[in-house]
Amino acid sequence: MSDIAVAMKLLRGHGLGNDYLILLDGPRITPELARAICDRHTGVGSDGILEPAIPVGAEYGVRIWNPDGSVAEKSGNGLRIFARWLHSRCEASDQFSIWTGHDVVHCECTEASIRIDMGRVSATPEVLDLAGKLFDVVVVNVGNPHCVLFPEGSTLDGLPWRGWGAAIEVHPRFDKHTNVQFARVTGPHTLEARIWERGAGETLASGSSSCAIVAAALQTGRIEPGPARVDMVGGSLDVVVADGRVSLIGPAELIGEFTVFEDYYPSLGISPE
Repeated sequence: MSDIAVAMKLLRGHGLGNDYLILLDGPRITPELARAICDRHTGVGSDGILEPAIPVGAEYGVRIWNPDGSVAEKSGNGLRIFARWLHSRCEASDQFSIWTGHDVVHCECTEASIRIDMGRVSATPEVLDLAGKLFDVVVVNVGNPHCVLFPEGSTLDGLPWRGWGAAIEVHPRFDKHTNVQFARVTGPHTLEARIWERGAGETLASGSSSCAIVAAALQTGRIEPGPARVDMVGGSLDVVVADGRVSLIGPAELIGEFTVFEDYYPSLGISPE
């Protein structure tokens, strides 16, 4: 019997409404299976899948799947969910490391929140040409790619940011596509944001995006040095950028476990490996 014909057990968690499924048991995830499972109408539905993986230079490992079947280098919300699961369900210590497939992040867990040392961050202002319209952007690397915009206007939702985000995500400037953030400064240490995630589209919140926004705002002098807060539709995250490194602090909640039955797979048109 092929390993595709095995019941899949999943655990759902969310970070400020950005939800992920952790693979507890079942077949290995493939791009086709990730797309099918993440579909909110014919699958289980999620903003991504967290597949435990063999760690490299860390205590734990994870592969982060996007809803379009691509693999992300890093996800702040996904990592907090994975860390919450390890800490509360797998008896991990309060502090541990996770290999993301790209680099190692360090986690510190409490009952109220999870702090993730996301690693080194770089931010570079650029001008992006989008169909003849020039955008001032800040290209940020947090281990995964980001493009941050600070558009003019009294409100972000009064702008066509979803259309801009979809176009910028696949802009030729970004050879592996990019996450896109639209931010507005609301105080010396606070920002409001809307998120367009690579491979997922609009999301209620994003951890790595929050890190990118704060790094971009600091690089361009829009906010003052020190801890900052990013307010999104799903809630707020705290970010600290210091000495070229970035840390993310926020909650993560586990919702429950789910089973995908064996007879679901033939309906996907997925050939057994």
